[in-house]
Amino acid sequence: MNLAHKDLAGGRWFEFSLLEQMANIGSEIFRTISWRDKNKDYQQKAFERSLELFDFTVLDPKNRKRLKEILRARELWADYIYGGNQYNQTDILWQNYFYAFNRPARNPHGSSGRPGGRGWASDGPSRGV
Repeated sequence: MNLAHKDLAGGRWFEFSLLEQMANIGSEIFRTISWRDKNKDYQQKAFERSLELFDFTVLDPKNRKRLKEILRARELWADYIYGGNQYNQTDILWQNYFYAFNRPARNPHGSSGRPGGRGWASDGPSRGV
């Protein structure tokens, strides 16, 4: 298996907060969406990187209480891109879901630790991203 994020695979990923991890996953998701109609090879690579970051996030011991949402988001994301989109997701829904992690990840001290101050575990992609 070729890792795209070799520097993170050695454990550095675990140093990031869950908000930072989700914001980084979101960056790869935004790239995947952006490349969809421009370059299928770049889209595929961004998609693979997003799954890799989801997998690193699942392996992080501090996230064990959030595994249900993380794994559900990963499943829905894979379905959206290559599985037939049985949950009727859209680019906008995915972008809005991951935008919610950007501000708190950039300013962790000015946040309640939850994107938008909401209980984000209950606002996941299965509920319309």
